[in-house]
Amino acid sequence: ATKLAGEHLCATYAHLHGIRCVCLRFFTVYGPGQRPDLAIHKFTRAILDGQPITLYGDGQSRRDYTHVDDIAQGILLAAKHTAASAFEVFNLAAGKTTILADLVNLLEQAAGKPAIIERRPPQLGDMLHTSGDITKARQVLGYVPGVLLPDGLQTFLADFLSGRGR
Repeated sequence: ATKLAGEHLCATYAHLHGIRCVCLRFFTVYGPGQRPDLAIHKFTRAILDGQPITLYGDGQSRRDYTHVDDIAQGILLAAKHTAASAFEVFNLAAGKTTILADLVNLLEQAAGKPAIIERRPPQLGDMLHTSGDITKARQVLGYVPGVLLPDGLQTFLADFLSGRGR
């Protein structure tokens, strides 16, 4: 709600005062330097430390995991964007969802260790599916996400193992 309210404020200022504004919506960003409270970081730490991963629900939820390099590309393209419209909103995402259970499998492969899974009931209010339609970003900005999830997880793991990501 607060993100949408922020977009409405930007649209209002763009309309009333001619202040050019581009709002970007990021979808499940991951990669080197990722916050330790987010799933990929928490799961990686647990797998490497032989600790359980808590999965809520049946593991079939889907997310559009977007590598930080693709987000950076989208930000640069948006910063260079000039348009007749003073206000624009773009989704920056990978454009492809991944099932949570598949993400865990990819992390196991990257880490070379099996995950210990601890199942819990679904959390109230958790979205089963989040994804971003990147059609407008592709057409208007020329945004093309290029980091595939298995490759991006390798860059995250390398950063994590270097000690910087821990």
